[in-house]
Formats: sequence, structure tokens, C-alpha cells
Amino acid sequence: MKLYTAILYVTALLGSQLLYAQQPPASRQKLSPFAESVINEVNHNSQLEKMASELLDGIGPRLVGTPEMEQANDWSVAKLESWGISAQKQQFGEWRGWQRGTSEVTMIAPRIKSLDATQLAWSPATKKPVQGDVVVLPNVSGPDEFNQWLKTVKGKIVLISQYQRSGRPDYQIKEFAKPELYDKLMKERADDAAAFQQRIARTGYTTATLPEALEKAGAAAIAISNWTGIMGANRIFGARTQKIPTIDISVEDYGLLYRMAVNGQGPKIRINVQSKNLGTVKTYNTIGCIEGKEKPNEYVILSAHLDSWDGAQGATDNGTGTLTMLETIRVLKKLYPNNKRTILICLWGSEEQGLNGSRAFVKDHPEIVKGIQVLFNQDNGTGRITNISGQGFVNSYSYIGRWLDAVPKDISSEIQTSFPGMPGTGGSDFASFVAAGAPAFSLSSLSWGYGGYTWHTNRDTYDKIVFDEVKNNVILTAILAYEASEDPEFTNREKRIMPVINGQQSNWPEMKEPERKGGLN
Repeated sequence: MKLYTAILYVTALLGSQLLYAQQPPASRQKLSPFAESVINEVNHNSQLEKMASELLDGIGPRLVGTPEMEQANDWSVAKLESWGISAQKQQFGEWRGWQRGTSEVTMIAPRIKSLDATQLAWSPATKKPVQGDVVVLPNVSGPDEFNQWLKTVKGKIVLISQYQRSGRPDYQIKEFAKPELYDKLMKERADDAAAFQQRIARTGYTTATLPEALEKAGAAAIAISNWTGIMGANRIFGARTQKIPTIDISVEDYGLLYRMAVNGQGPKIRINVQSKNLGTVKTYNTIGCIEGKEKPNEYVILSAHLDSWDGAQGATDNGTGTLTMLETIRVLKKLYPNNKRTILICLWGSEEQGLNGSRAFVKDHPEIVKGIQVLFNQDNGTGRITNISGQGFVNSYSYIGRWLDAVPKDISSEIQTSFPGMPGTGGSDFASFVAAGAPAFSLSSLSWGYGGYTWHTNRDTYDKIVFDEVKNNVILTAILAYEASEDPEFTNREKRIMPVINGQQSNWPEMKEPERKGGLN
């Protein structure tokens, strides 16, 4: 009896396993022919690496007001036209024209050493090499004492950033230090940061106004170290001086100069930074269009900013977003010849200075904003998309949910959604459209170290791109765009009731005016 029961059990088990094997696995869900064709195109005919080389290696960083930014506009227009997509540069303003040159910074005393340094964006050039003694910002009792010290800085090169006792990142200290040593070092790091903030405050200036005061006092140059907390990574933003150069120095070399200065070792450095002031130049967005065959006045918009800071190549901010949207529209043009709604690709200028290109577009094209079915924006690195918020639109869960159902489960299953969410107030270009009441959504990516390692840093380079992740994002975006275009319903724009936060009534974000004459005042 027991043997018979066992045989029946084994037979049933084998039968159930055979039945399971004959069923399609979850990863092989029934996809639409369009989705299957997108997956095949992206995986077997990707243009991502070729475009990345042309944009990031060939043109390089794309700071607003530089020739490289306009080259990127021209390149993206030509690329779209080569695929049969109508495209143009649309001017939205003017900017202070500038072009980066070489940076040579050398310690010349008490010994010779080439320093790891670069000029900040829009930094004045040196007509001839500038050299001088290195001094540090003093720890004064108040503005009167600091103003007396200012009289001593003529011809000096002033270090105005916090000294870092260690250039090791927190995560490495946590990995190797004993718990009590970790706690000690973290306390020192926090105390040092607070003490430096007080040092700045007692001067009577801020980090924004201090450079101008030093320039007026006759300093030869200003040096900072905008360290991110990751080894080798510094953020490179813009200079606040008009006549003297401002340079950023790596945390290691900045620390060397700082210690030498406070220990009386008399460091001197020579600065030779070459850049060009190009006067007033035009600023553009790149706009590409595949006109809708049934509803040409309703729009699916693929959005990313084309500009970048220029400490490196701007690869993950926002080269990868730009590449994602270019590859997406290439795929749509090839595989979706009868698009119901008009598909736009909008590559924005001057996002980094305050969403200026997209804010200008919203102001200049109310008829398009009125007809937006959806806008998808991608702008936070090379990682696969893992989060979509409803941006405060009450019914966004309905249509985004429908569209996501058409996406392969191995992609969509990793995406967390939050509905209705809160409306974005900034951060990237989708917020310009949310403020205008249009359904615009950020396709937010997995970090891959974005915040500390590549965001606005000297390490935002081609080699940090993970192309398999970007391909994932193209597949997702192309299918979402197709589903949005084909959807028989126009997306609902009803806004959520805004909550009370910390006792204050929150409000839907207001539309903001773009900067159309940047850096010209």
C-alpha cells in the first residue's frame, strides 16, 4: 500500500513538472508585435555607442554659451534628419559666450609639482601665467578683523574651501575602521564642516559673495576644492570672478597646499589657464518632429537636456538621457510608420542653469502644451529606470498602468510607481511642464553612484555609461511612447488636492520665467 502510494505521488509530481515546463515562463509574457520588434531592434541594431562616441568623444562637454553646445545642437539636428525626422534648432535666448582652454597649475615652491586642477566654467583667462604665495582663509572673530586681513591679499592666491583631513570616502572608512574609530572619524568630519561654515559666516560674506570681495582686494587668483566625498571626484561649476581666475584643485593637492600654508612652508603656485570670452551667443533647443497621422495636434514628447557642465564629458548628466531619447525616436520612426499622435523629441538647452530651455518652450508654445498627451523625461544617470511618480495627477495611475502592462515584465517589474505622487518643483525639465498642468513624468534611474561620483563632476565620462542599462531604458521608453500615442483616450489632467505639510498649505508649483540673457548682466 505504501509503495503504491509512493508511485502515485512520484507520477503526479513528474506530471506536474512536465506541465509546468510546457508553460511559458513569466519572463516570456505575450508581448505585442510592436514590443517584440522594439526589443529586436534595440538589441541587434543599437546606435547608442556610435552616437555616444560622436557626441561625448567628438564634441565633448556642452556648457551653455560654448561652441561645443551649438555643435551638439547642429549634430542632433543632422542626426534626426538622417533618419528622416524633421528637426530644427529653436532659439530661446542668449548667453555669455565662453570656451574652455588648457589649465596648467604648478606648485613652484618649496618644490616643483604639477597639480591636478582646472579652471571653473566662465573663469577669466590668464593673459600671462599668474603666480603668487598661497594663503588660506583666516579664522577671524568677525567682519572687522576679516576686512583688515583683506588688505594683505594683494597678489596672493587664496584657498577658500574646507580642508579635508582625509580624502577617503565615508563608505571606505566604514568598511575598514573599527566601530569606535569610524564614529570618531565621522564626528571629526561633521565637526570640521560645521567649523568651516562658521569660519565663512564670521567673515561677513558667503561662499557666493566671498570671491568678489577677494577680487576687489587684489587677490591674484582664487582656488577651491569642491570635493564630492568620493575619491577623485570634484564638482566643477561656474566662477564668480570677473577678472581673476578661479580654479578647482583635487582634494589631495588642495590638502597639500593647505597644510604647507598653515605650517609655514611657503607654497607658491603658478597658474596658466586659457579660455576665450566669446561675447554674446545664441542659445537653442533641438526639436525633432514626427507628425501624427490621426491626431497631429496631440503630442507625445521625448525629453532630455542636451547641455551639461564641463568638468568632464557630461556622459551621465545628461548624455545618457539624450542618447536614450534619440535612440527611442529612431526606433519609433523605423517601426511605427503610422503614429497616431505627433511625436516630438525635445533636447533642451541650459537645463543646468535653471531649466531655461524647457521653461522657454512652455512659454513660447502654449498650443503644444495644451495638446500634450504625455511627456517622458530622463535625466539622472546611466542606470535602468526604477521609479515613476504620478507627479500629482489624480488619474495618472490609470493610463501609466495601462501603458506599463505592454512592457516586458523583466523591465517593468523593477519599476516602483507612486500615485498620485507630488508635483515636481524642479530638478529636471519635466517640472517645467508639470507647473503648466501638463502630464509630464520623470523616468528615474537606478543610481550607479550618480550623486557622488558623476553628477556635475570631473568623472562624468564615457566609460561610466552602462550601455545594457541604457538599452533597457530605450525599450521601456519606446513602448510607453507607442502605447501613449495609440491610446484612444486623451490623458486626464485633474490635479490632486495639495496636502498641508508641517502646518503649511502646499500649492501646485508655479510656472517660472526662463533666463533668456544668461550671464550678460
